Amino acid sequence: MASQESYDAIAGLTKLLSEKVELGGIAAAKIRQLTTELEAIGENPFNPDLRIKTGFHYFRTEKFEKNRGMFEQLAKGQSPKFMVFACSDSRVCPSHVLDFQPGEAFIVRNIANMVPPYDKTKYAGAGAAIEYAVLHLKVENIVVMGHSCCGGIKGLMSIPDDGTTSSDFIEQWVQICNPARSRIRADSNKKLSFDDQCTNCEKEAVNVSLGNLLTYPFVREGLLKKTLTLKGAHYDFIKGTFDLWDLDFKISSSLSV
Repeated sequence: MASQESYDAIAGLTKLLSEKVELGGIAAAKIRQLTTELEAIGENPFNPDLRIKTGFHYFRTEKFEKNRGMFEQLAKGQSPKFMVFACSDSRVCPSHVLDFQPGEAFIVRNIANMVPPYDKTKYAGAGAAIEYAVLHLKVENIVVMGHSCCGGIKGLMSIPDDGTTSSDFIEQWVQICNPARSRIRADSNKKLSFDDQCTNCEKEAVNVSLGNLLTYPFVREGLLKKTLTLKGAHYDFIKGTFDLWDLDFKISSSLSV
């Protein structure tokens, strides 16, 4: 059976790859080719274990082994310049979109790339990430990156006016950016399509998240001391465009939570 022969060939190449590092590029390329051929055969299901193993072998031979010095430096610690809030959407990985290298960005991904307000109980996970990035890693820039065709934003814009929800977690989460939804609905031209409203909300929700960052005392302190900047961004993977902006918050030292 041709497909089984391909699986056997991949297994053999994977073994060779682990024994002969110098052949890594050739073997990894052949493995990717055979994996693609297997996926094209409808009678065989996608093999997640094989995809993970071949992916790691390619990383090890083409990136890890060829950049040993960089990884040896990373073993001593991390000092990223960026903290990035990005969506969990599989199409918008910030390391690919912005070509971040290992150690360059501390990344938090969630539904619709939202930053919740300061809350030690309700949003402790997000707070821990922000606190660690700002106080311990000393990041200099926090970027909130929205994107086109965001399902989380579409869900937010679809919530009925009476606030009824149909999911256990998603709708509760995306309502973090309810102010953006309200603003878009209030300002929207009646002729604006729902999709266009969602696109506008994708960007406005970024601004709400930037505002929520101000509720964290250590973020405000970093802004006042000019050791930290906040930036909004929007990646359109249909048009292939990327917008980046700053907001003038006019922070004063008397601002309190």
